Amino acid sequence: MKKLILLFFLSFALFSRGDVVVGSWSDPVSPVMADYVKRLVKEAEKKKAKLIVLKLDTPGGLESAMRDVIKSMMNTYIPFVVYVYPSGARAASAGAIITVSADIAAMAPSTNIGSASPVQMTGRDVDETMKKKIVNDMVAFVRSIAEEKGRNTKLIEQMITKSLNLSAKEALKKGVIDVVAEDLEDLLKKINGKTVKKMNAQIKINISENEKIVKVEKGFREKLLSILANPTLAYLLLMIGFYGIFFELYNPGSIIPGVVGAISILLALYALNTIDVNWLGVLLIILGILFFVLELITPTFGALAVSGVIALLIGSIILIDPSSPYGDIPLKVIIPVVIFSAVFFLSVAFLGLKAQMRKSITGKEGMIGKIGVAETDINLEGKVFVEGEIWDAYSDTPVKKGDKVKIISVEGLRLKVVKV
Repeated sequence: MKKLILLFFLSFALFSRGDVVVGSWSDPVSPVMADYVKRLVKEAEKKKAKLIVLKLDTPGGLESAMRDVIKSMMNTYIPFVVYVYPSGARAASAGAIITVSADIAAMAPSTNIGSASPVQMTGRDVDETMKKKIVNDMVAFVRSIAEEKGRNTKLIEQMITKSLNLSAKEALKKGVIDVVAEDLEDLLKKINGKTVKKMNAQIKINISENEKIVKVEKGFREKLLSILANPTLAYLLLMIGFYGIFFELYNPGSIIPGVVGAISILLALYALNTIDVNWLGVLLIILGILFFVLELITPTFGALAVSGVIALLIGSIILIDPSSPYGDIPLKVIIPVVIFSAVFFLSVAFLGLKAQMRKSITGKEGMIGKIGVAETDINLEGKVFVEGEIWDAYSDTPVKKGDKVKIISVEGLRLKVVKV
């Protein structure tokens, strides 16, 4: 009974007037992409669309996000097409598995697909035993999908185990994808009339020439979060956050540096979590900053500062794996940041130490060394005029009225002076 109701619902939805909903993603596979695909599917179901097309160009990304995208593709009653587009685009790593998991997998000429090593998708190094488990799990996952879609299981498995990479023509010829199309119009013409298996039902794609194309663009939130998922930007935000918090603690009440620092750190932590960084690198960066701060509190004449430079440099270098689909942090960014951090904290330490060693210029201590004028003759007692004030004074040697005197000590409210 449930199957009959489902078939009736599918028939009503698919053979009634509908649109072709088209989305586009040209960034790494991330939680932001997973949210975007969910929104794409929701919009298509709302419009009772006949077809969903996702134009894809990605270097890959996180395995968890990839699985979320595939769930959204598989759990909608609308046929889902993944189209690697435009020419020169790629569906690598997690993007390759997303493509072959679609109801219809398509590619534009001069595109490529493959290199789906699951170890790259984890974003960190693993030992051989764990690597084998991850690979076997991914192979089993992809095999089940490839068998259901009728694709070349052997070659798709080799994308995972041997990082196989195929051009559009090779992928079509060897049964990895279903069609090669020049553009969206060509794609719709070539898949029109095809039948796909969806939710235990055979669905025929029927698209007329005047079918309405509905484009679903990235929202502001998705654009912002995609920008944040940049290793260099995340790294700079993290450092700005540390500087801002330090400024606020060093000068309580500044407010703005503290607010900017807190916001920067929160954005950086979100970005780093999305990128799935090496958290040992983050801890080393924090340790490096801590060493710099300790150098300010307990000056060690550079020992802690040198330790801070080393920790900060190593942490910055290992923060992102060079093979990450998000890219890595270039040394031309890391080195200036490390040098600036060292100079910044050492400058603050130097100024603080200089201030501590500077002779007091206020109060009684500030009077010592000042030059004044004797208001009266001074022997055992007398008066001097110093800094606009008249003080009681005494001297071990006689001083005449009008002579210049120098203050050598302060005893209570009396000044001990000598003739200049």
